[in-house]
Amino acid sequence: MAPVVAVVTQVKGYRVSRVRGMPASEPVLLGRKRALPSCPNPLFLKWLTELRDEAREKGLKIQYTYQKAISSLTKYPLPLQNAKEAKILQNFGDGICKILDEKLQRYYRENGPNAPIHSLPKGALPPSRPDNNNLAPPTKKNAAGDQGKDGGGGRRKKREYVPQKRSGGYAVLLTLYRQSQIPGSKGYMFKLELQAEAQLLCDKSFTVPDLGSKYTAWSSVSTLIQKNLVIKTHNPARYSLTEEGLALAERLEAAEQGTKDSSDVDHEEVRSEGEEEKEEGGPGVVELTISEEEDEDRIHPVERVATVAQAEGEGGERFFSGKPQDSQAASKKASGGCLLPGTYEILLCVDFIETTGGSRHCKQELVKELQRNGVNFDIRKLNVGDFLWVAREKVAPVPGQLRAPAGRELVLDYVIERKRMDDLCGSIIDGRFREQKFRLKRCGLRRPIYLVEECGTAAAHQSLPEATLQQAIVNTQVVDGFFVKRVQDVRESAAYLTVMTRYLTKLYQNRTLICRSRELEGDGESEEERGTPSYSLISFAEFNHGAIKNKCQTVKEVFARQLMQISGLSGDKAAAILEHYSTPHSLLTAYEQCATEAEKEKLLSSIRYGKLKRNLGPALSRTVYQLYCTQGALS
Repeated sequence: MAPVVAVVTQVKGYRVSRVRGMPASEPVLLGRKRALPSCPNPLFLKWLTELRDEAREKGLKIQYTYQKAISSLTKYPLPLQNAKEAKILQNFGDGICKILDEKLQRYYRENGPNAPIHSLPKGALPPSRPDNNNLAPPTKKNAAGDQGKDGGGGRRKKREYVPQKRSGGYAVLLTLYRQSQIPGSKGYMFKLELQAEAQLLCDKSFTVPDLGSKYTAWSSVSTLIQKNLVIKTHNPARYSLTEEGLALAERLEAAEQGTKDSSDVDHEEVRSEGEEEKEEGGPGVVELTISEEEDEDRIHPVERVATVAQAEGEGGERFFSGKPQDSQAASKKASGGCLLPGTYEILLCVDFIETTGGSRHCKQELVKELQRNGVNFDIRKLNVGDFLWVAREKVAPVPGQLRAPAGRELVLDYVIERKRMDDLCGSIIDGRFREQKFRLKRCGLRRPIYLVEECGTAAAHQSLPEATLQQAIVNTQVVDGFFVKRVQDVRESAAYLTVMTRYLTKLYQNRTLICRSRELEGDGESEEERGTPSYSLISFAEFNHGAIKNKCQTVKEVFARQLMQISGLSGDKAAAILEHYSTPHSLLTAYEQCATEAEKEKLLSSIRYGKLKRNLGPALSRTVYQLYCTQGALS
């Protein structure tokens, strides 16, 4: 039997279909070919388009959420009776569905309860099929339009953006370029150090707005980001040059050094920050690069000045301000940002918690002992550890200034956490002990030390058994790799700090210190092992900022902290789990792909951890599964 094949032909606008193999006398099916509607829900599409356009005019980021919902709606082939049915679509949440329901009820009140919702009312313009291109800034279209309007067939060349000399954008580009040219540089700069470095190249303040204006020189950074000259990443924000920004900065640097004629660099006409903001942030252009930090610059300039001053006082990346320091800044640049032997002193930093609160008599005794021993120390806030040492640059006082400028401060690779027996007992009970060790390992310093006081009879009168406390101390040294120093009282602690200060002063006295980023691990270790006369250290500002306890964390970091709350799940085990499942979502997805309950319980049992590559085991795997997959309260 011959196969049955349908044949469709087109005859004068009519579609004719018949089945091959059937007699020609069979009736022929005729039908007008109609264009399918672009969307079976044009009313919902019209409302979403209006919401998106309204949000775009106000500069709200929710415009992108509306755009995603529009894309999902246009791909859905079936008509919707109400907004609740749209919840099955991607990017349709409770908020959007509630707004559409309110508009639908208003539509029924105005047009009657039987008004059609799958076709637009008479006289209404059909919504065009929207796509992501509708969100493109209209300035590009205007530029294209201007080119088209140019008579004579010649195209008008688009003017290149070049910041005005000694403006905020000019200073930022040059500062980032010069920093990138330093050998071994980290390739980016944080906000505080960038502001401090760029201030010397700018006539306008980066922190305090001019009288009658709300903009500072830092406001031009958003323009550089929009022009794709500077890129902003990470949290805390890191600023670096793009390829276009690097090319422009090279030209600016050449013009600055006099190697290129100034006419080669066509500077734009001087415009105030307010005018520039109005031109680029007009109707239809969404300002998406302003961060919370920039908002703080505009609203609380005085507070930002205090913050910058405090950071510089604590050893910020930039230590000179004002034109009288140009010679010192030039000598620093010539040395490549290093601290040469003899240009710095070793200073002990004591956390202010160690001098206030609690047993005030014992804490004041520590300060008195350090003073009696002739130790050069400074009391400040440390976000991790109780004691550490910095190499502080020696800076000569400037005539006419009350205080000498703050010198650079690089943190030595030694940090001490001091624990009395009662404090150790309390920290084990409330979980701070493990959390503090975890933070010390991640602080960027390679020589963490635990200083344990009152190791004698005091351990026998705590809420935990003495054997438990001693075991915790041993685990800190053997398992966690910390150096543990046991002393009897505050006087011995002060003596140990005194000896360490003198030892480090001698160790670093003939060394050249190079500033590195805490992300570049291992640089200093290789230099120490080779015996070269230099060390790479991180700045105090970067160290203290990176050690903030309650700073913003990634999902992976929070997931690791969750896992470590499980009894028996150490940091090494959590790290091994994160190598396979970096987020709770990826772990839950893996559980869903398992066929049986037994397979889910044993999902993590074969993961290897630590140097010995041991398996996690079925017991711990079952505990993690019960924690994340048990419905209701855990028994």
